[in-house]
Amino acid sequence: MNADLIVIGGGPGGYVAAIRGAQLGLKVIIVEKNEFGGTCLNTGCIPTKTLFKDAQVLNYFNYAEEYGIKVDEYKLDLEKVQKRKKHIVKTLTSGVKGLLKANKVTVEKGEAKLISKDSVEIKLEGGSKKIIKGKNILIASGSKSSKPPIKGIDLEGVITSKEALEITKLPQKLVIIGGGVIGIEFAGILNEFGSDVTIVEFLNNIIPMVDNEVSSRLTKLLNKRGIKILLSSKVEEISKSDKELVVDINQNGEKTKIACNNVLVSTGRELDVDGLNLDNLGIKYDKKGIKVDENYCTSVPGIYAIGDVIGGIMLAHVASEEGKVVVERIVGEKTSVDYDLVPNSIFTFPEVSTVGLSEEEAKNKNLDYVVGKFQFSGNGKALTMNDSDGMVKVIASKDKTTIYGVHIIGPNASDLIHEAVIAMKAMLTVEEVASTMHGHPTLSEAFAEATMGIVGKAIHVPPARR
Repeated sequence: MNADLIVIGGGPGGYVAAIRGAQLGLKVIIVEKNEFGGTCLNTGCIPTKTLFKDAQVLNYFNYAEEYGIKVDEYKLDLEKVQKRKKHIVKTLTSGVKGLLKANKVTVEKGEAKLISKDSVEIKLEGGSKKIIKGKNILIASGSKSSKPPIKGIDLEGVITSKEALEITKLPQKLVIIGGGVIGIEFAGILNEFGSDVTIVEFLNNIIPMVDNEVSSRLTKLLNKRGIKILLSSKVEEISKSDKELVVDINQNGEKTKIACNNVLVSTGRELDVDGLNLDNLGIKYDKKGIKVDENYCTSVPGIYAIGDVIGGIMLAHVASEEGKVVVERIVGEKTSVDYDLVPNSIFTFPEVSTVGLSEEEAKNKNLDYVVGKFQFSGNGKALTMNDSDGMVKVIASKDKTTIYGVHIIGPNASDLIHEAVIAMKAMLTVEEVASTMHGHPTLSEAFAEATMGIVGKAIHVPPARR
């Protein structure tokens, strides 16, 4: 079987590349060993956000009386939570299969192995093998959870995000190793479900990729919800004691022990290239990912790689953009991914979303900048939602012609951030954003007010004292 393009991996990068290739007239074969949709649809973005919504609804019940609603009795049913999650996942993965079929992409279910620069061996589900040939091969095999070398890390009860998504019995006490996106999201969800959660973070702040002021604000709000966060801390050992796990923690030289039911390891992800045979083909890679050039071509001409497997920004929407661009470049189009404008969202309580430079990055680049902020406590829509913790922070050039970055902590931040992305993509000045009429009452007014503050036109902020 011959093709113009063979795609290895059916995640957000792979299936988008396959569909885009078909749109451009290529004969495409896609190979997937598990379920289509990759980590995102099956064990990442979608199931996590499904549980996040369950936690959000539970939160509404917990604070129902503040809305003037009395609820006598309610409880969490994890079996039904899991059933709803599986239904949503199946709906979306089936949708991906339908899209591939509609675009006449040939689907091969099995494990791929590169045997030459234009040939792929597929080990089919029944154990038999077949070889397919392609003018171009795209590796989009994604990533997998990584585990740090901690004594006891393989004990029963020590889980990764994949197992955490399948829980049917809520841990009374949970220790999370890692205060990055995955750890913070699960902390918010399981805390809302009723677990006693402790986060152990090696660095001196959680979600270190975001603006420090936002990270600090989130830390305080999570503490307020009962989530304990141990910063500058290291897990030295996990041991078993009766029916519990015991976690030995070193925080700046002070050693403590925490007993818990489960330990969730969320210390990052690493490339998944198991069985691909990269070494024999001379494809260069290291622990960070497969090495590619500006066209996403590997060290072997005709073989390309995108998404988590090349490291960089490990987000589903980045992989999808790379999937489109790599195929367009293969056919001669000169498109590109704008890595400076990648929206990044963390689904916790409250949500956090960012795009562009943080204030620390602006300082490190020696940029002359100004900052505008607006608190959701002054936003009418946020108050009606009983969700007014947080703010919008805008970082712009001192001459106010360029928006360098926008950072949001608060209600619906994951949706609101895209107004900032579009404004920055269109290279709107601060004045142009500030002078754009925003509907009332909406959360988007907070973004407008933050920019209005920069140009000295903020209405709903008291004037600065002189």
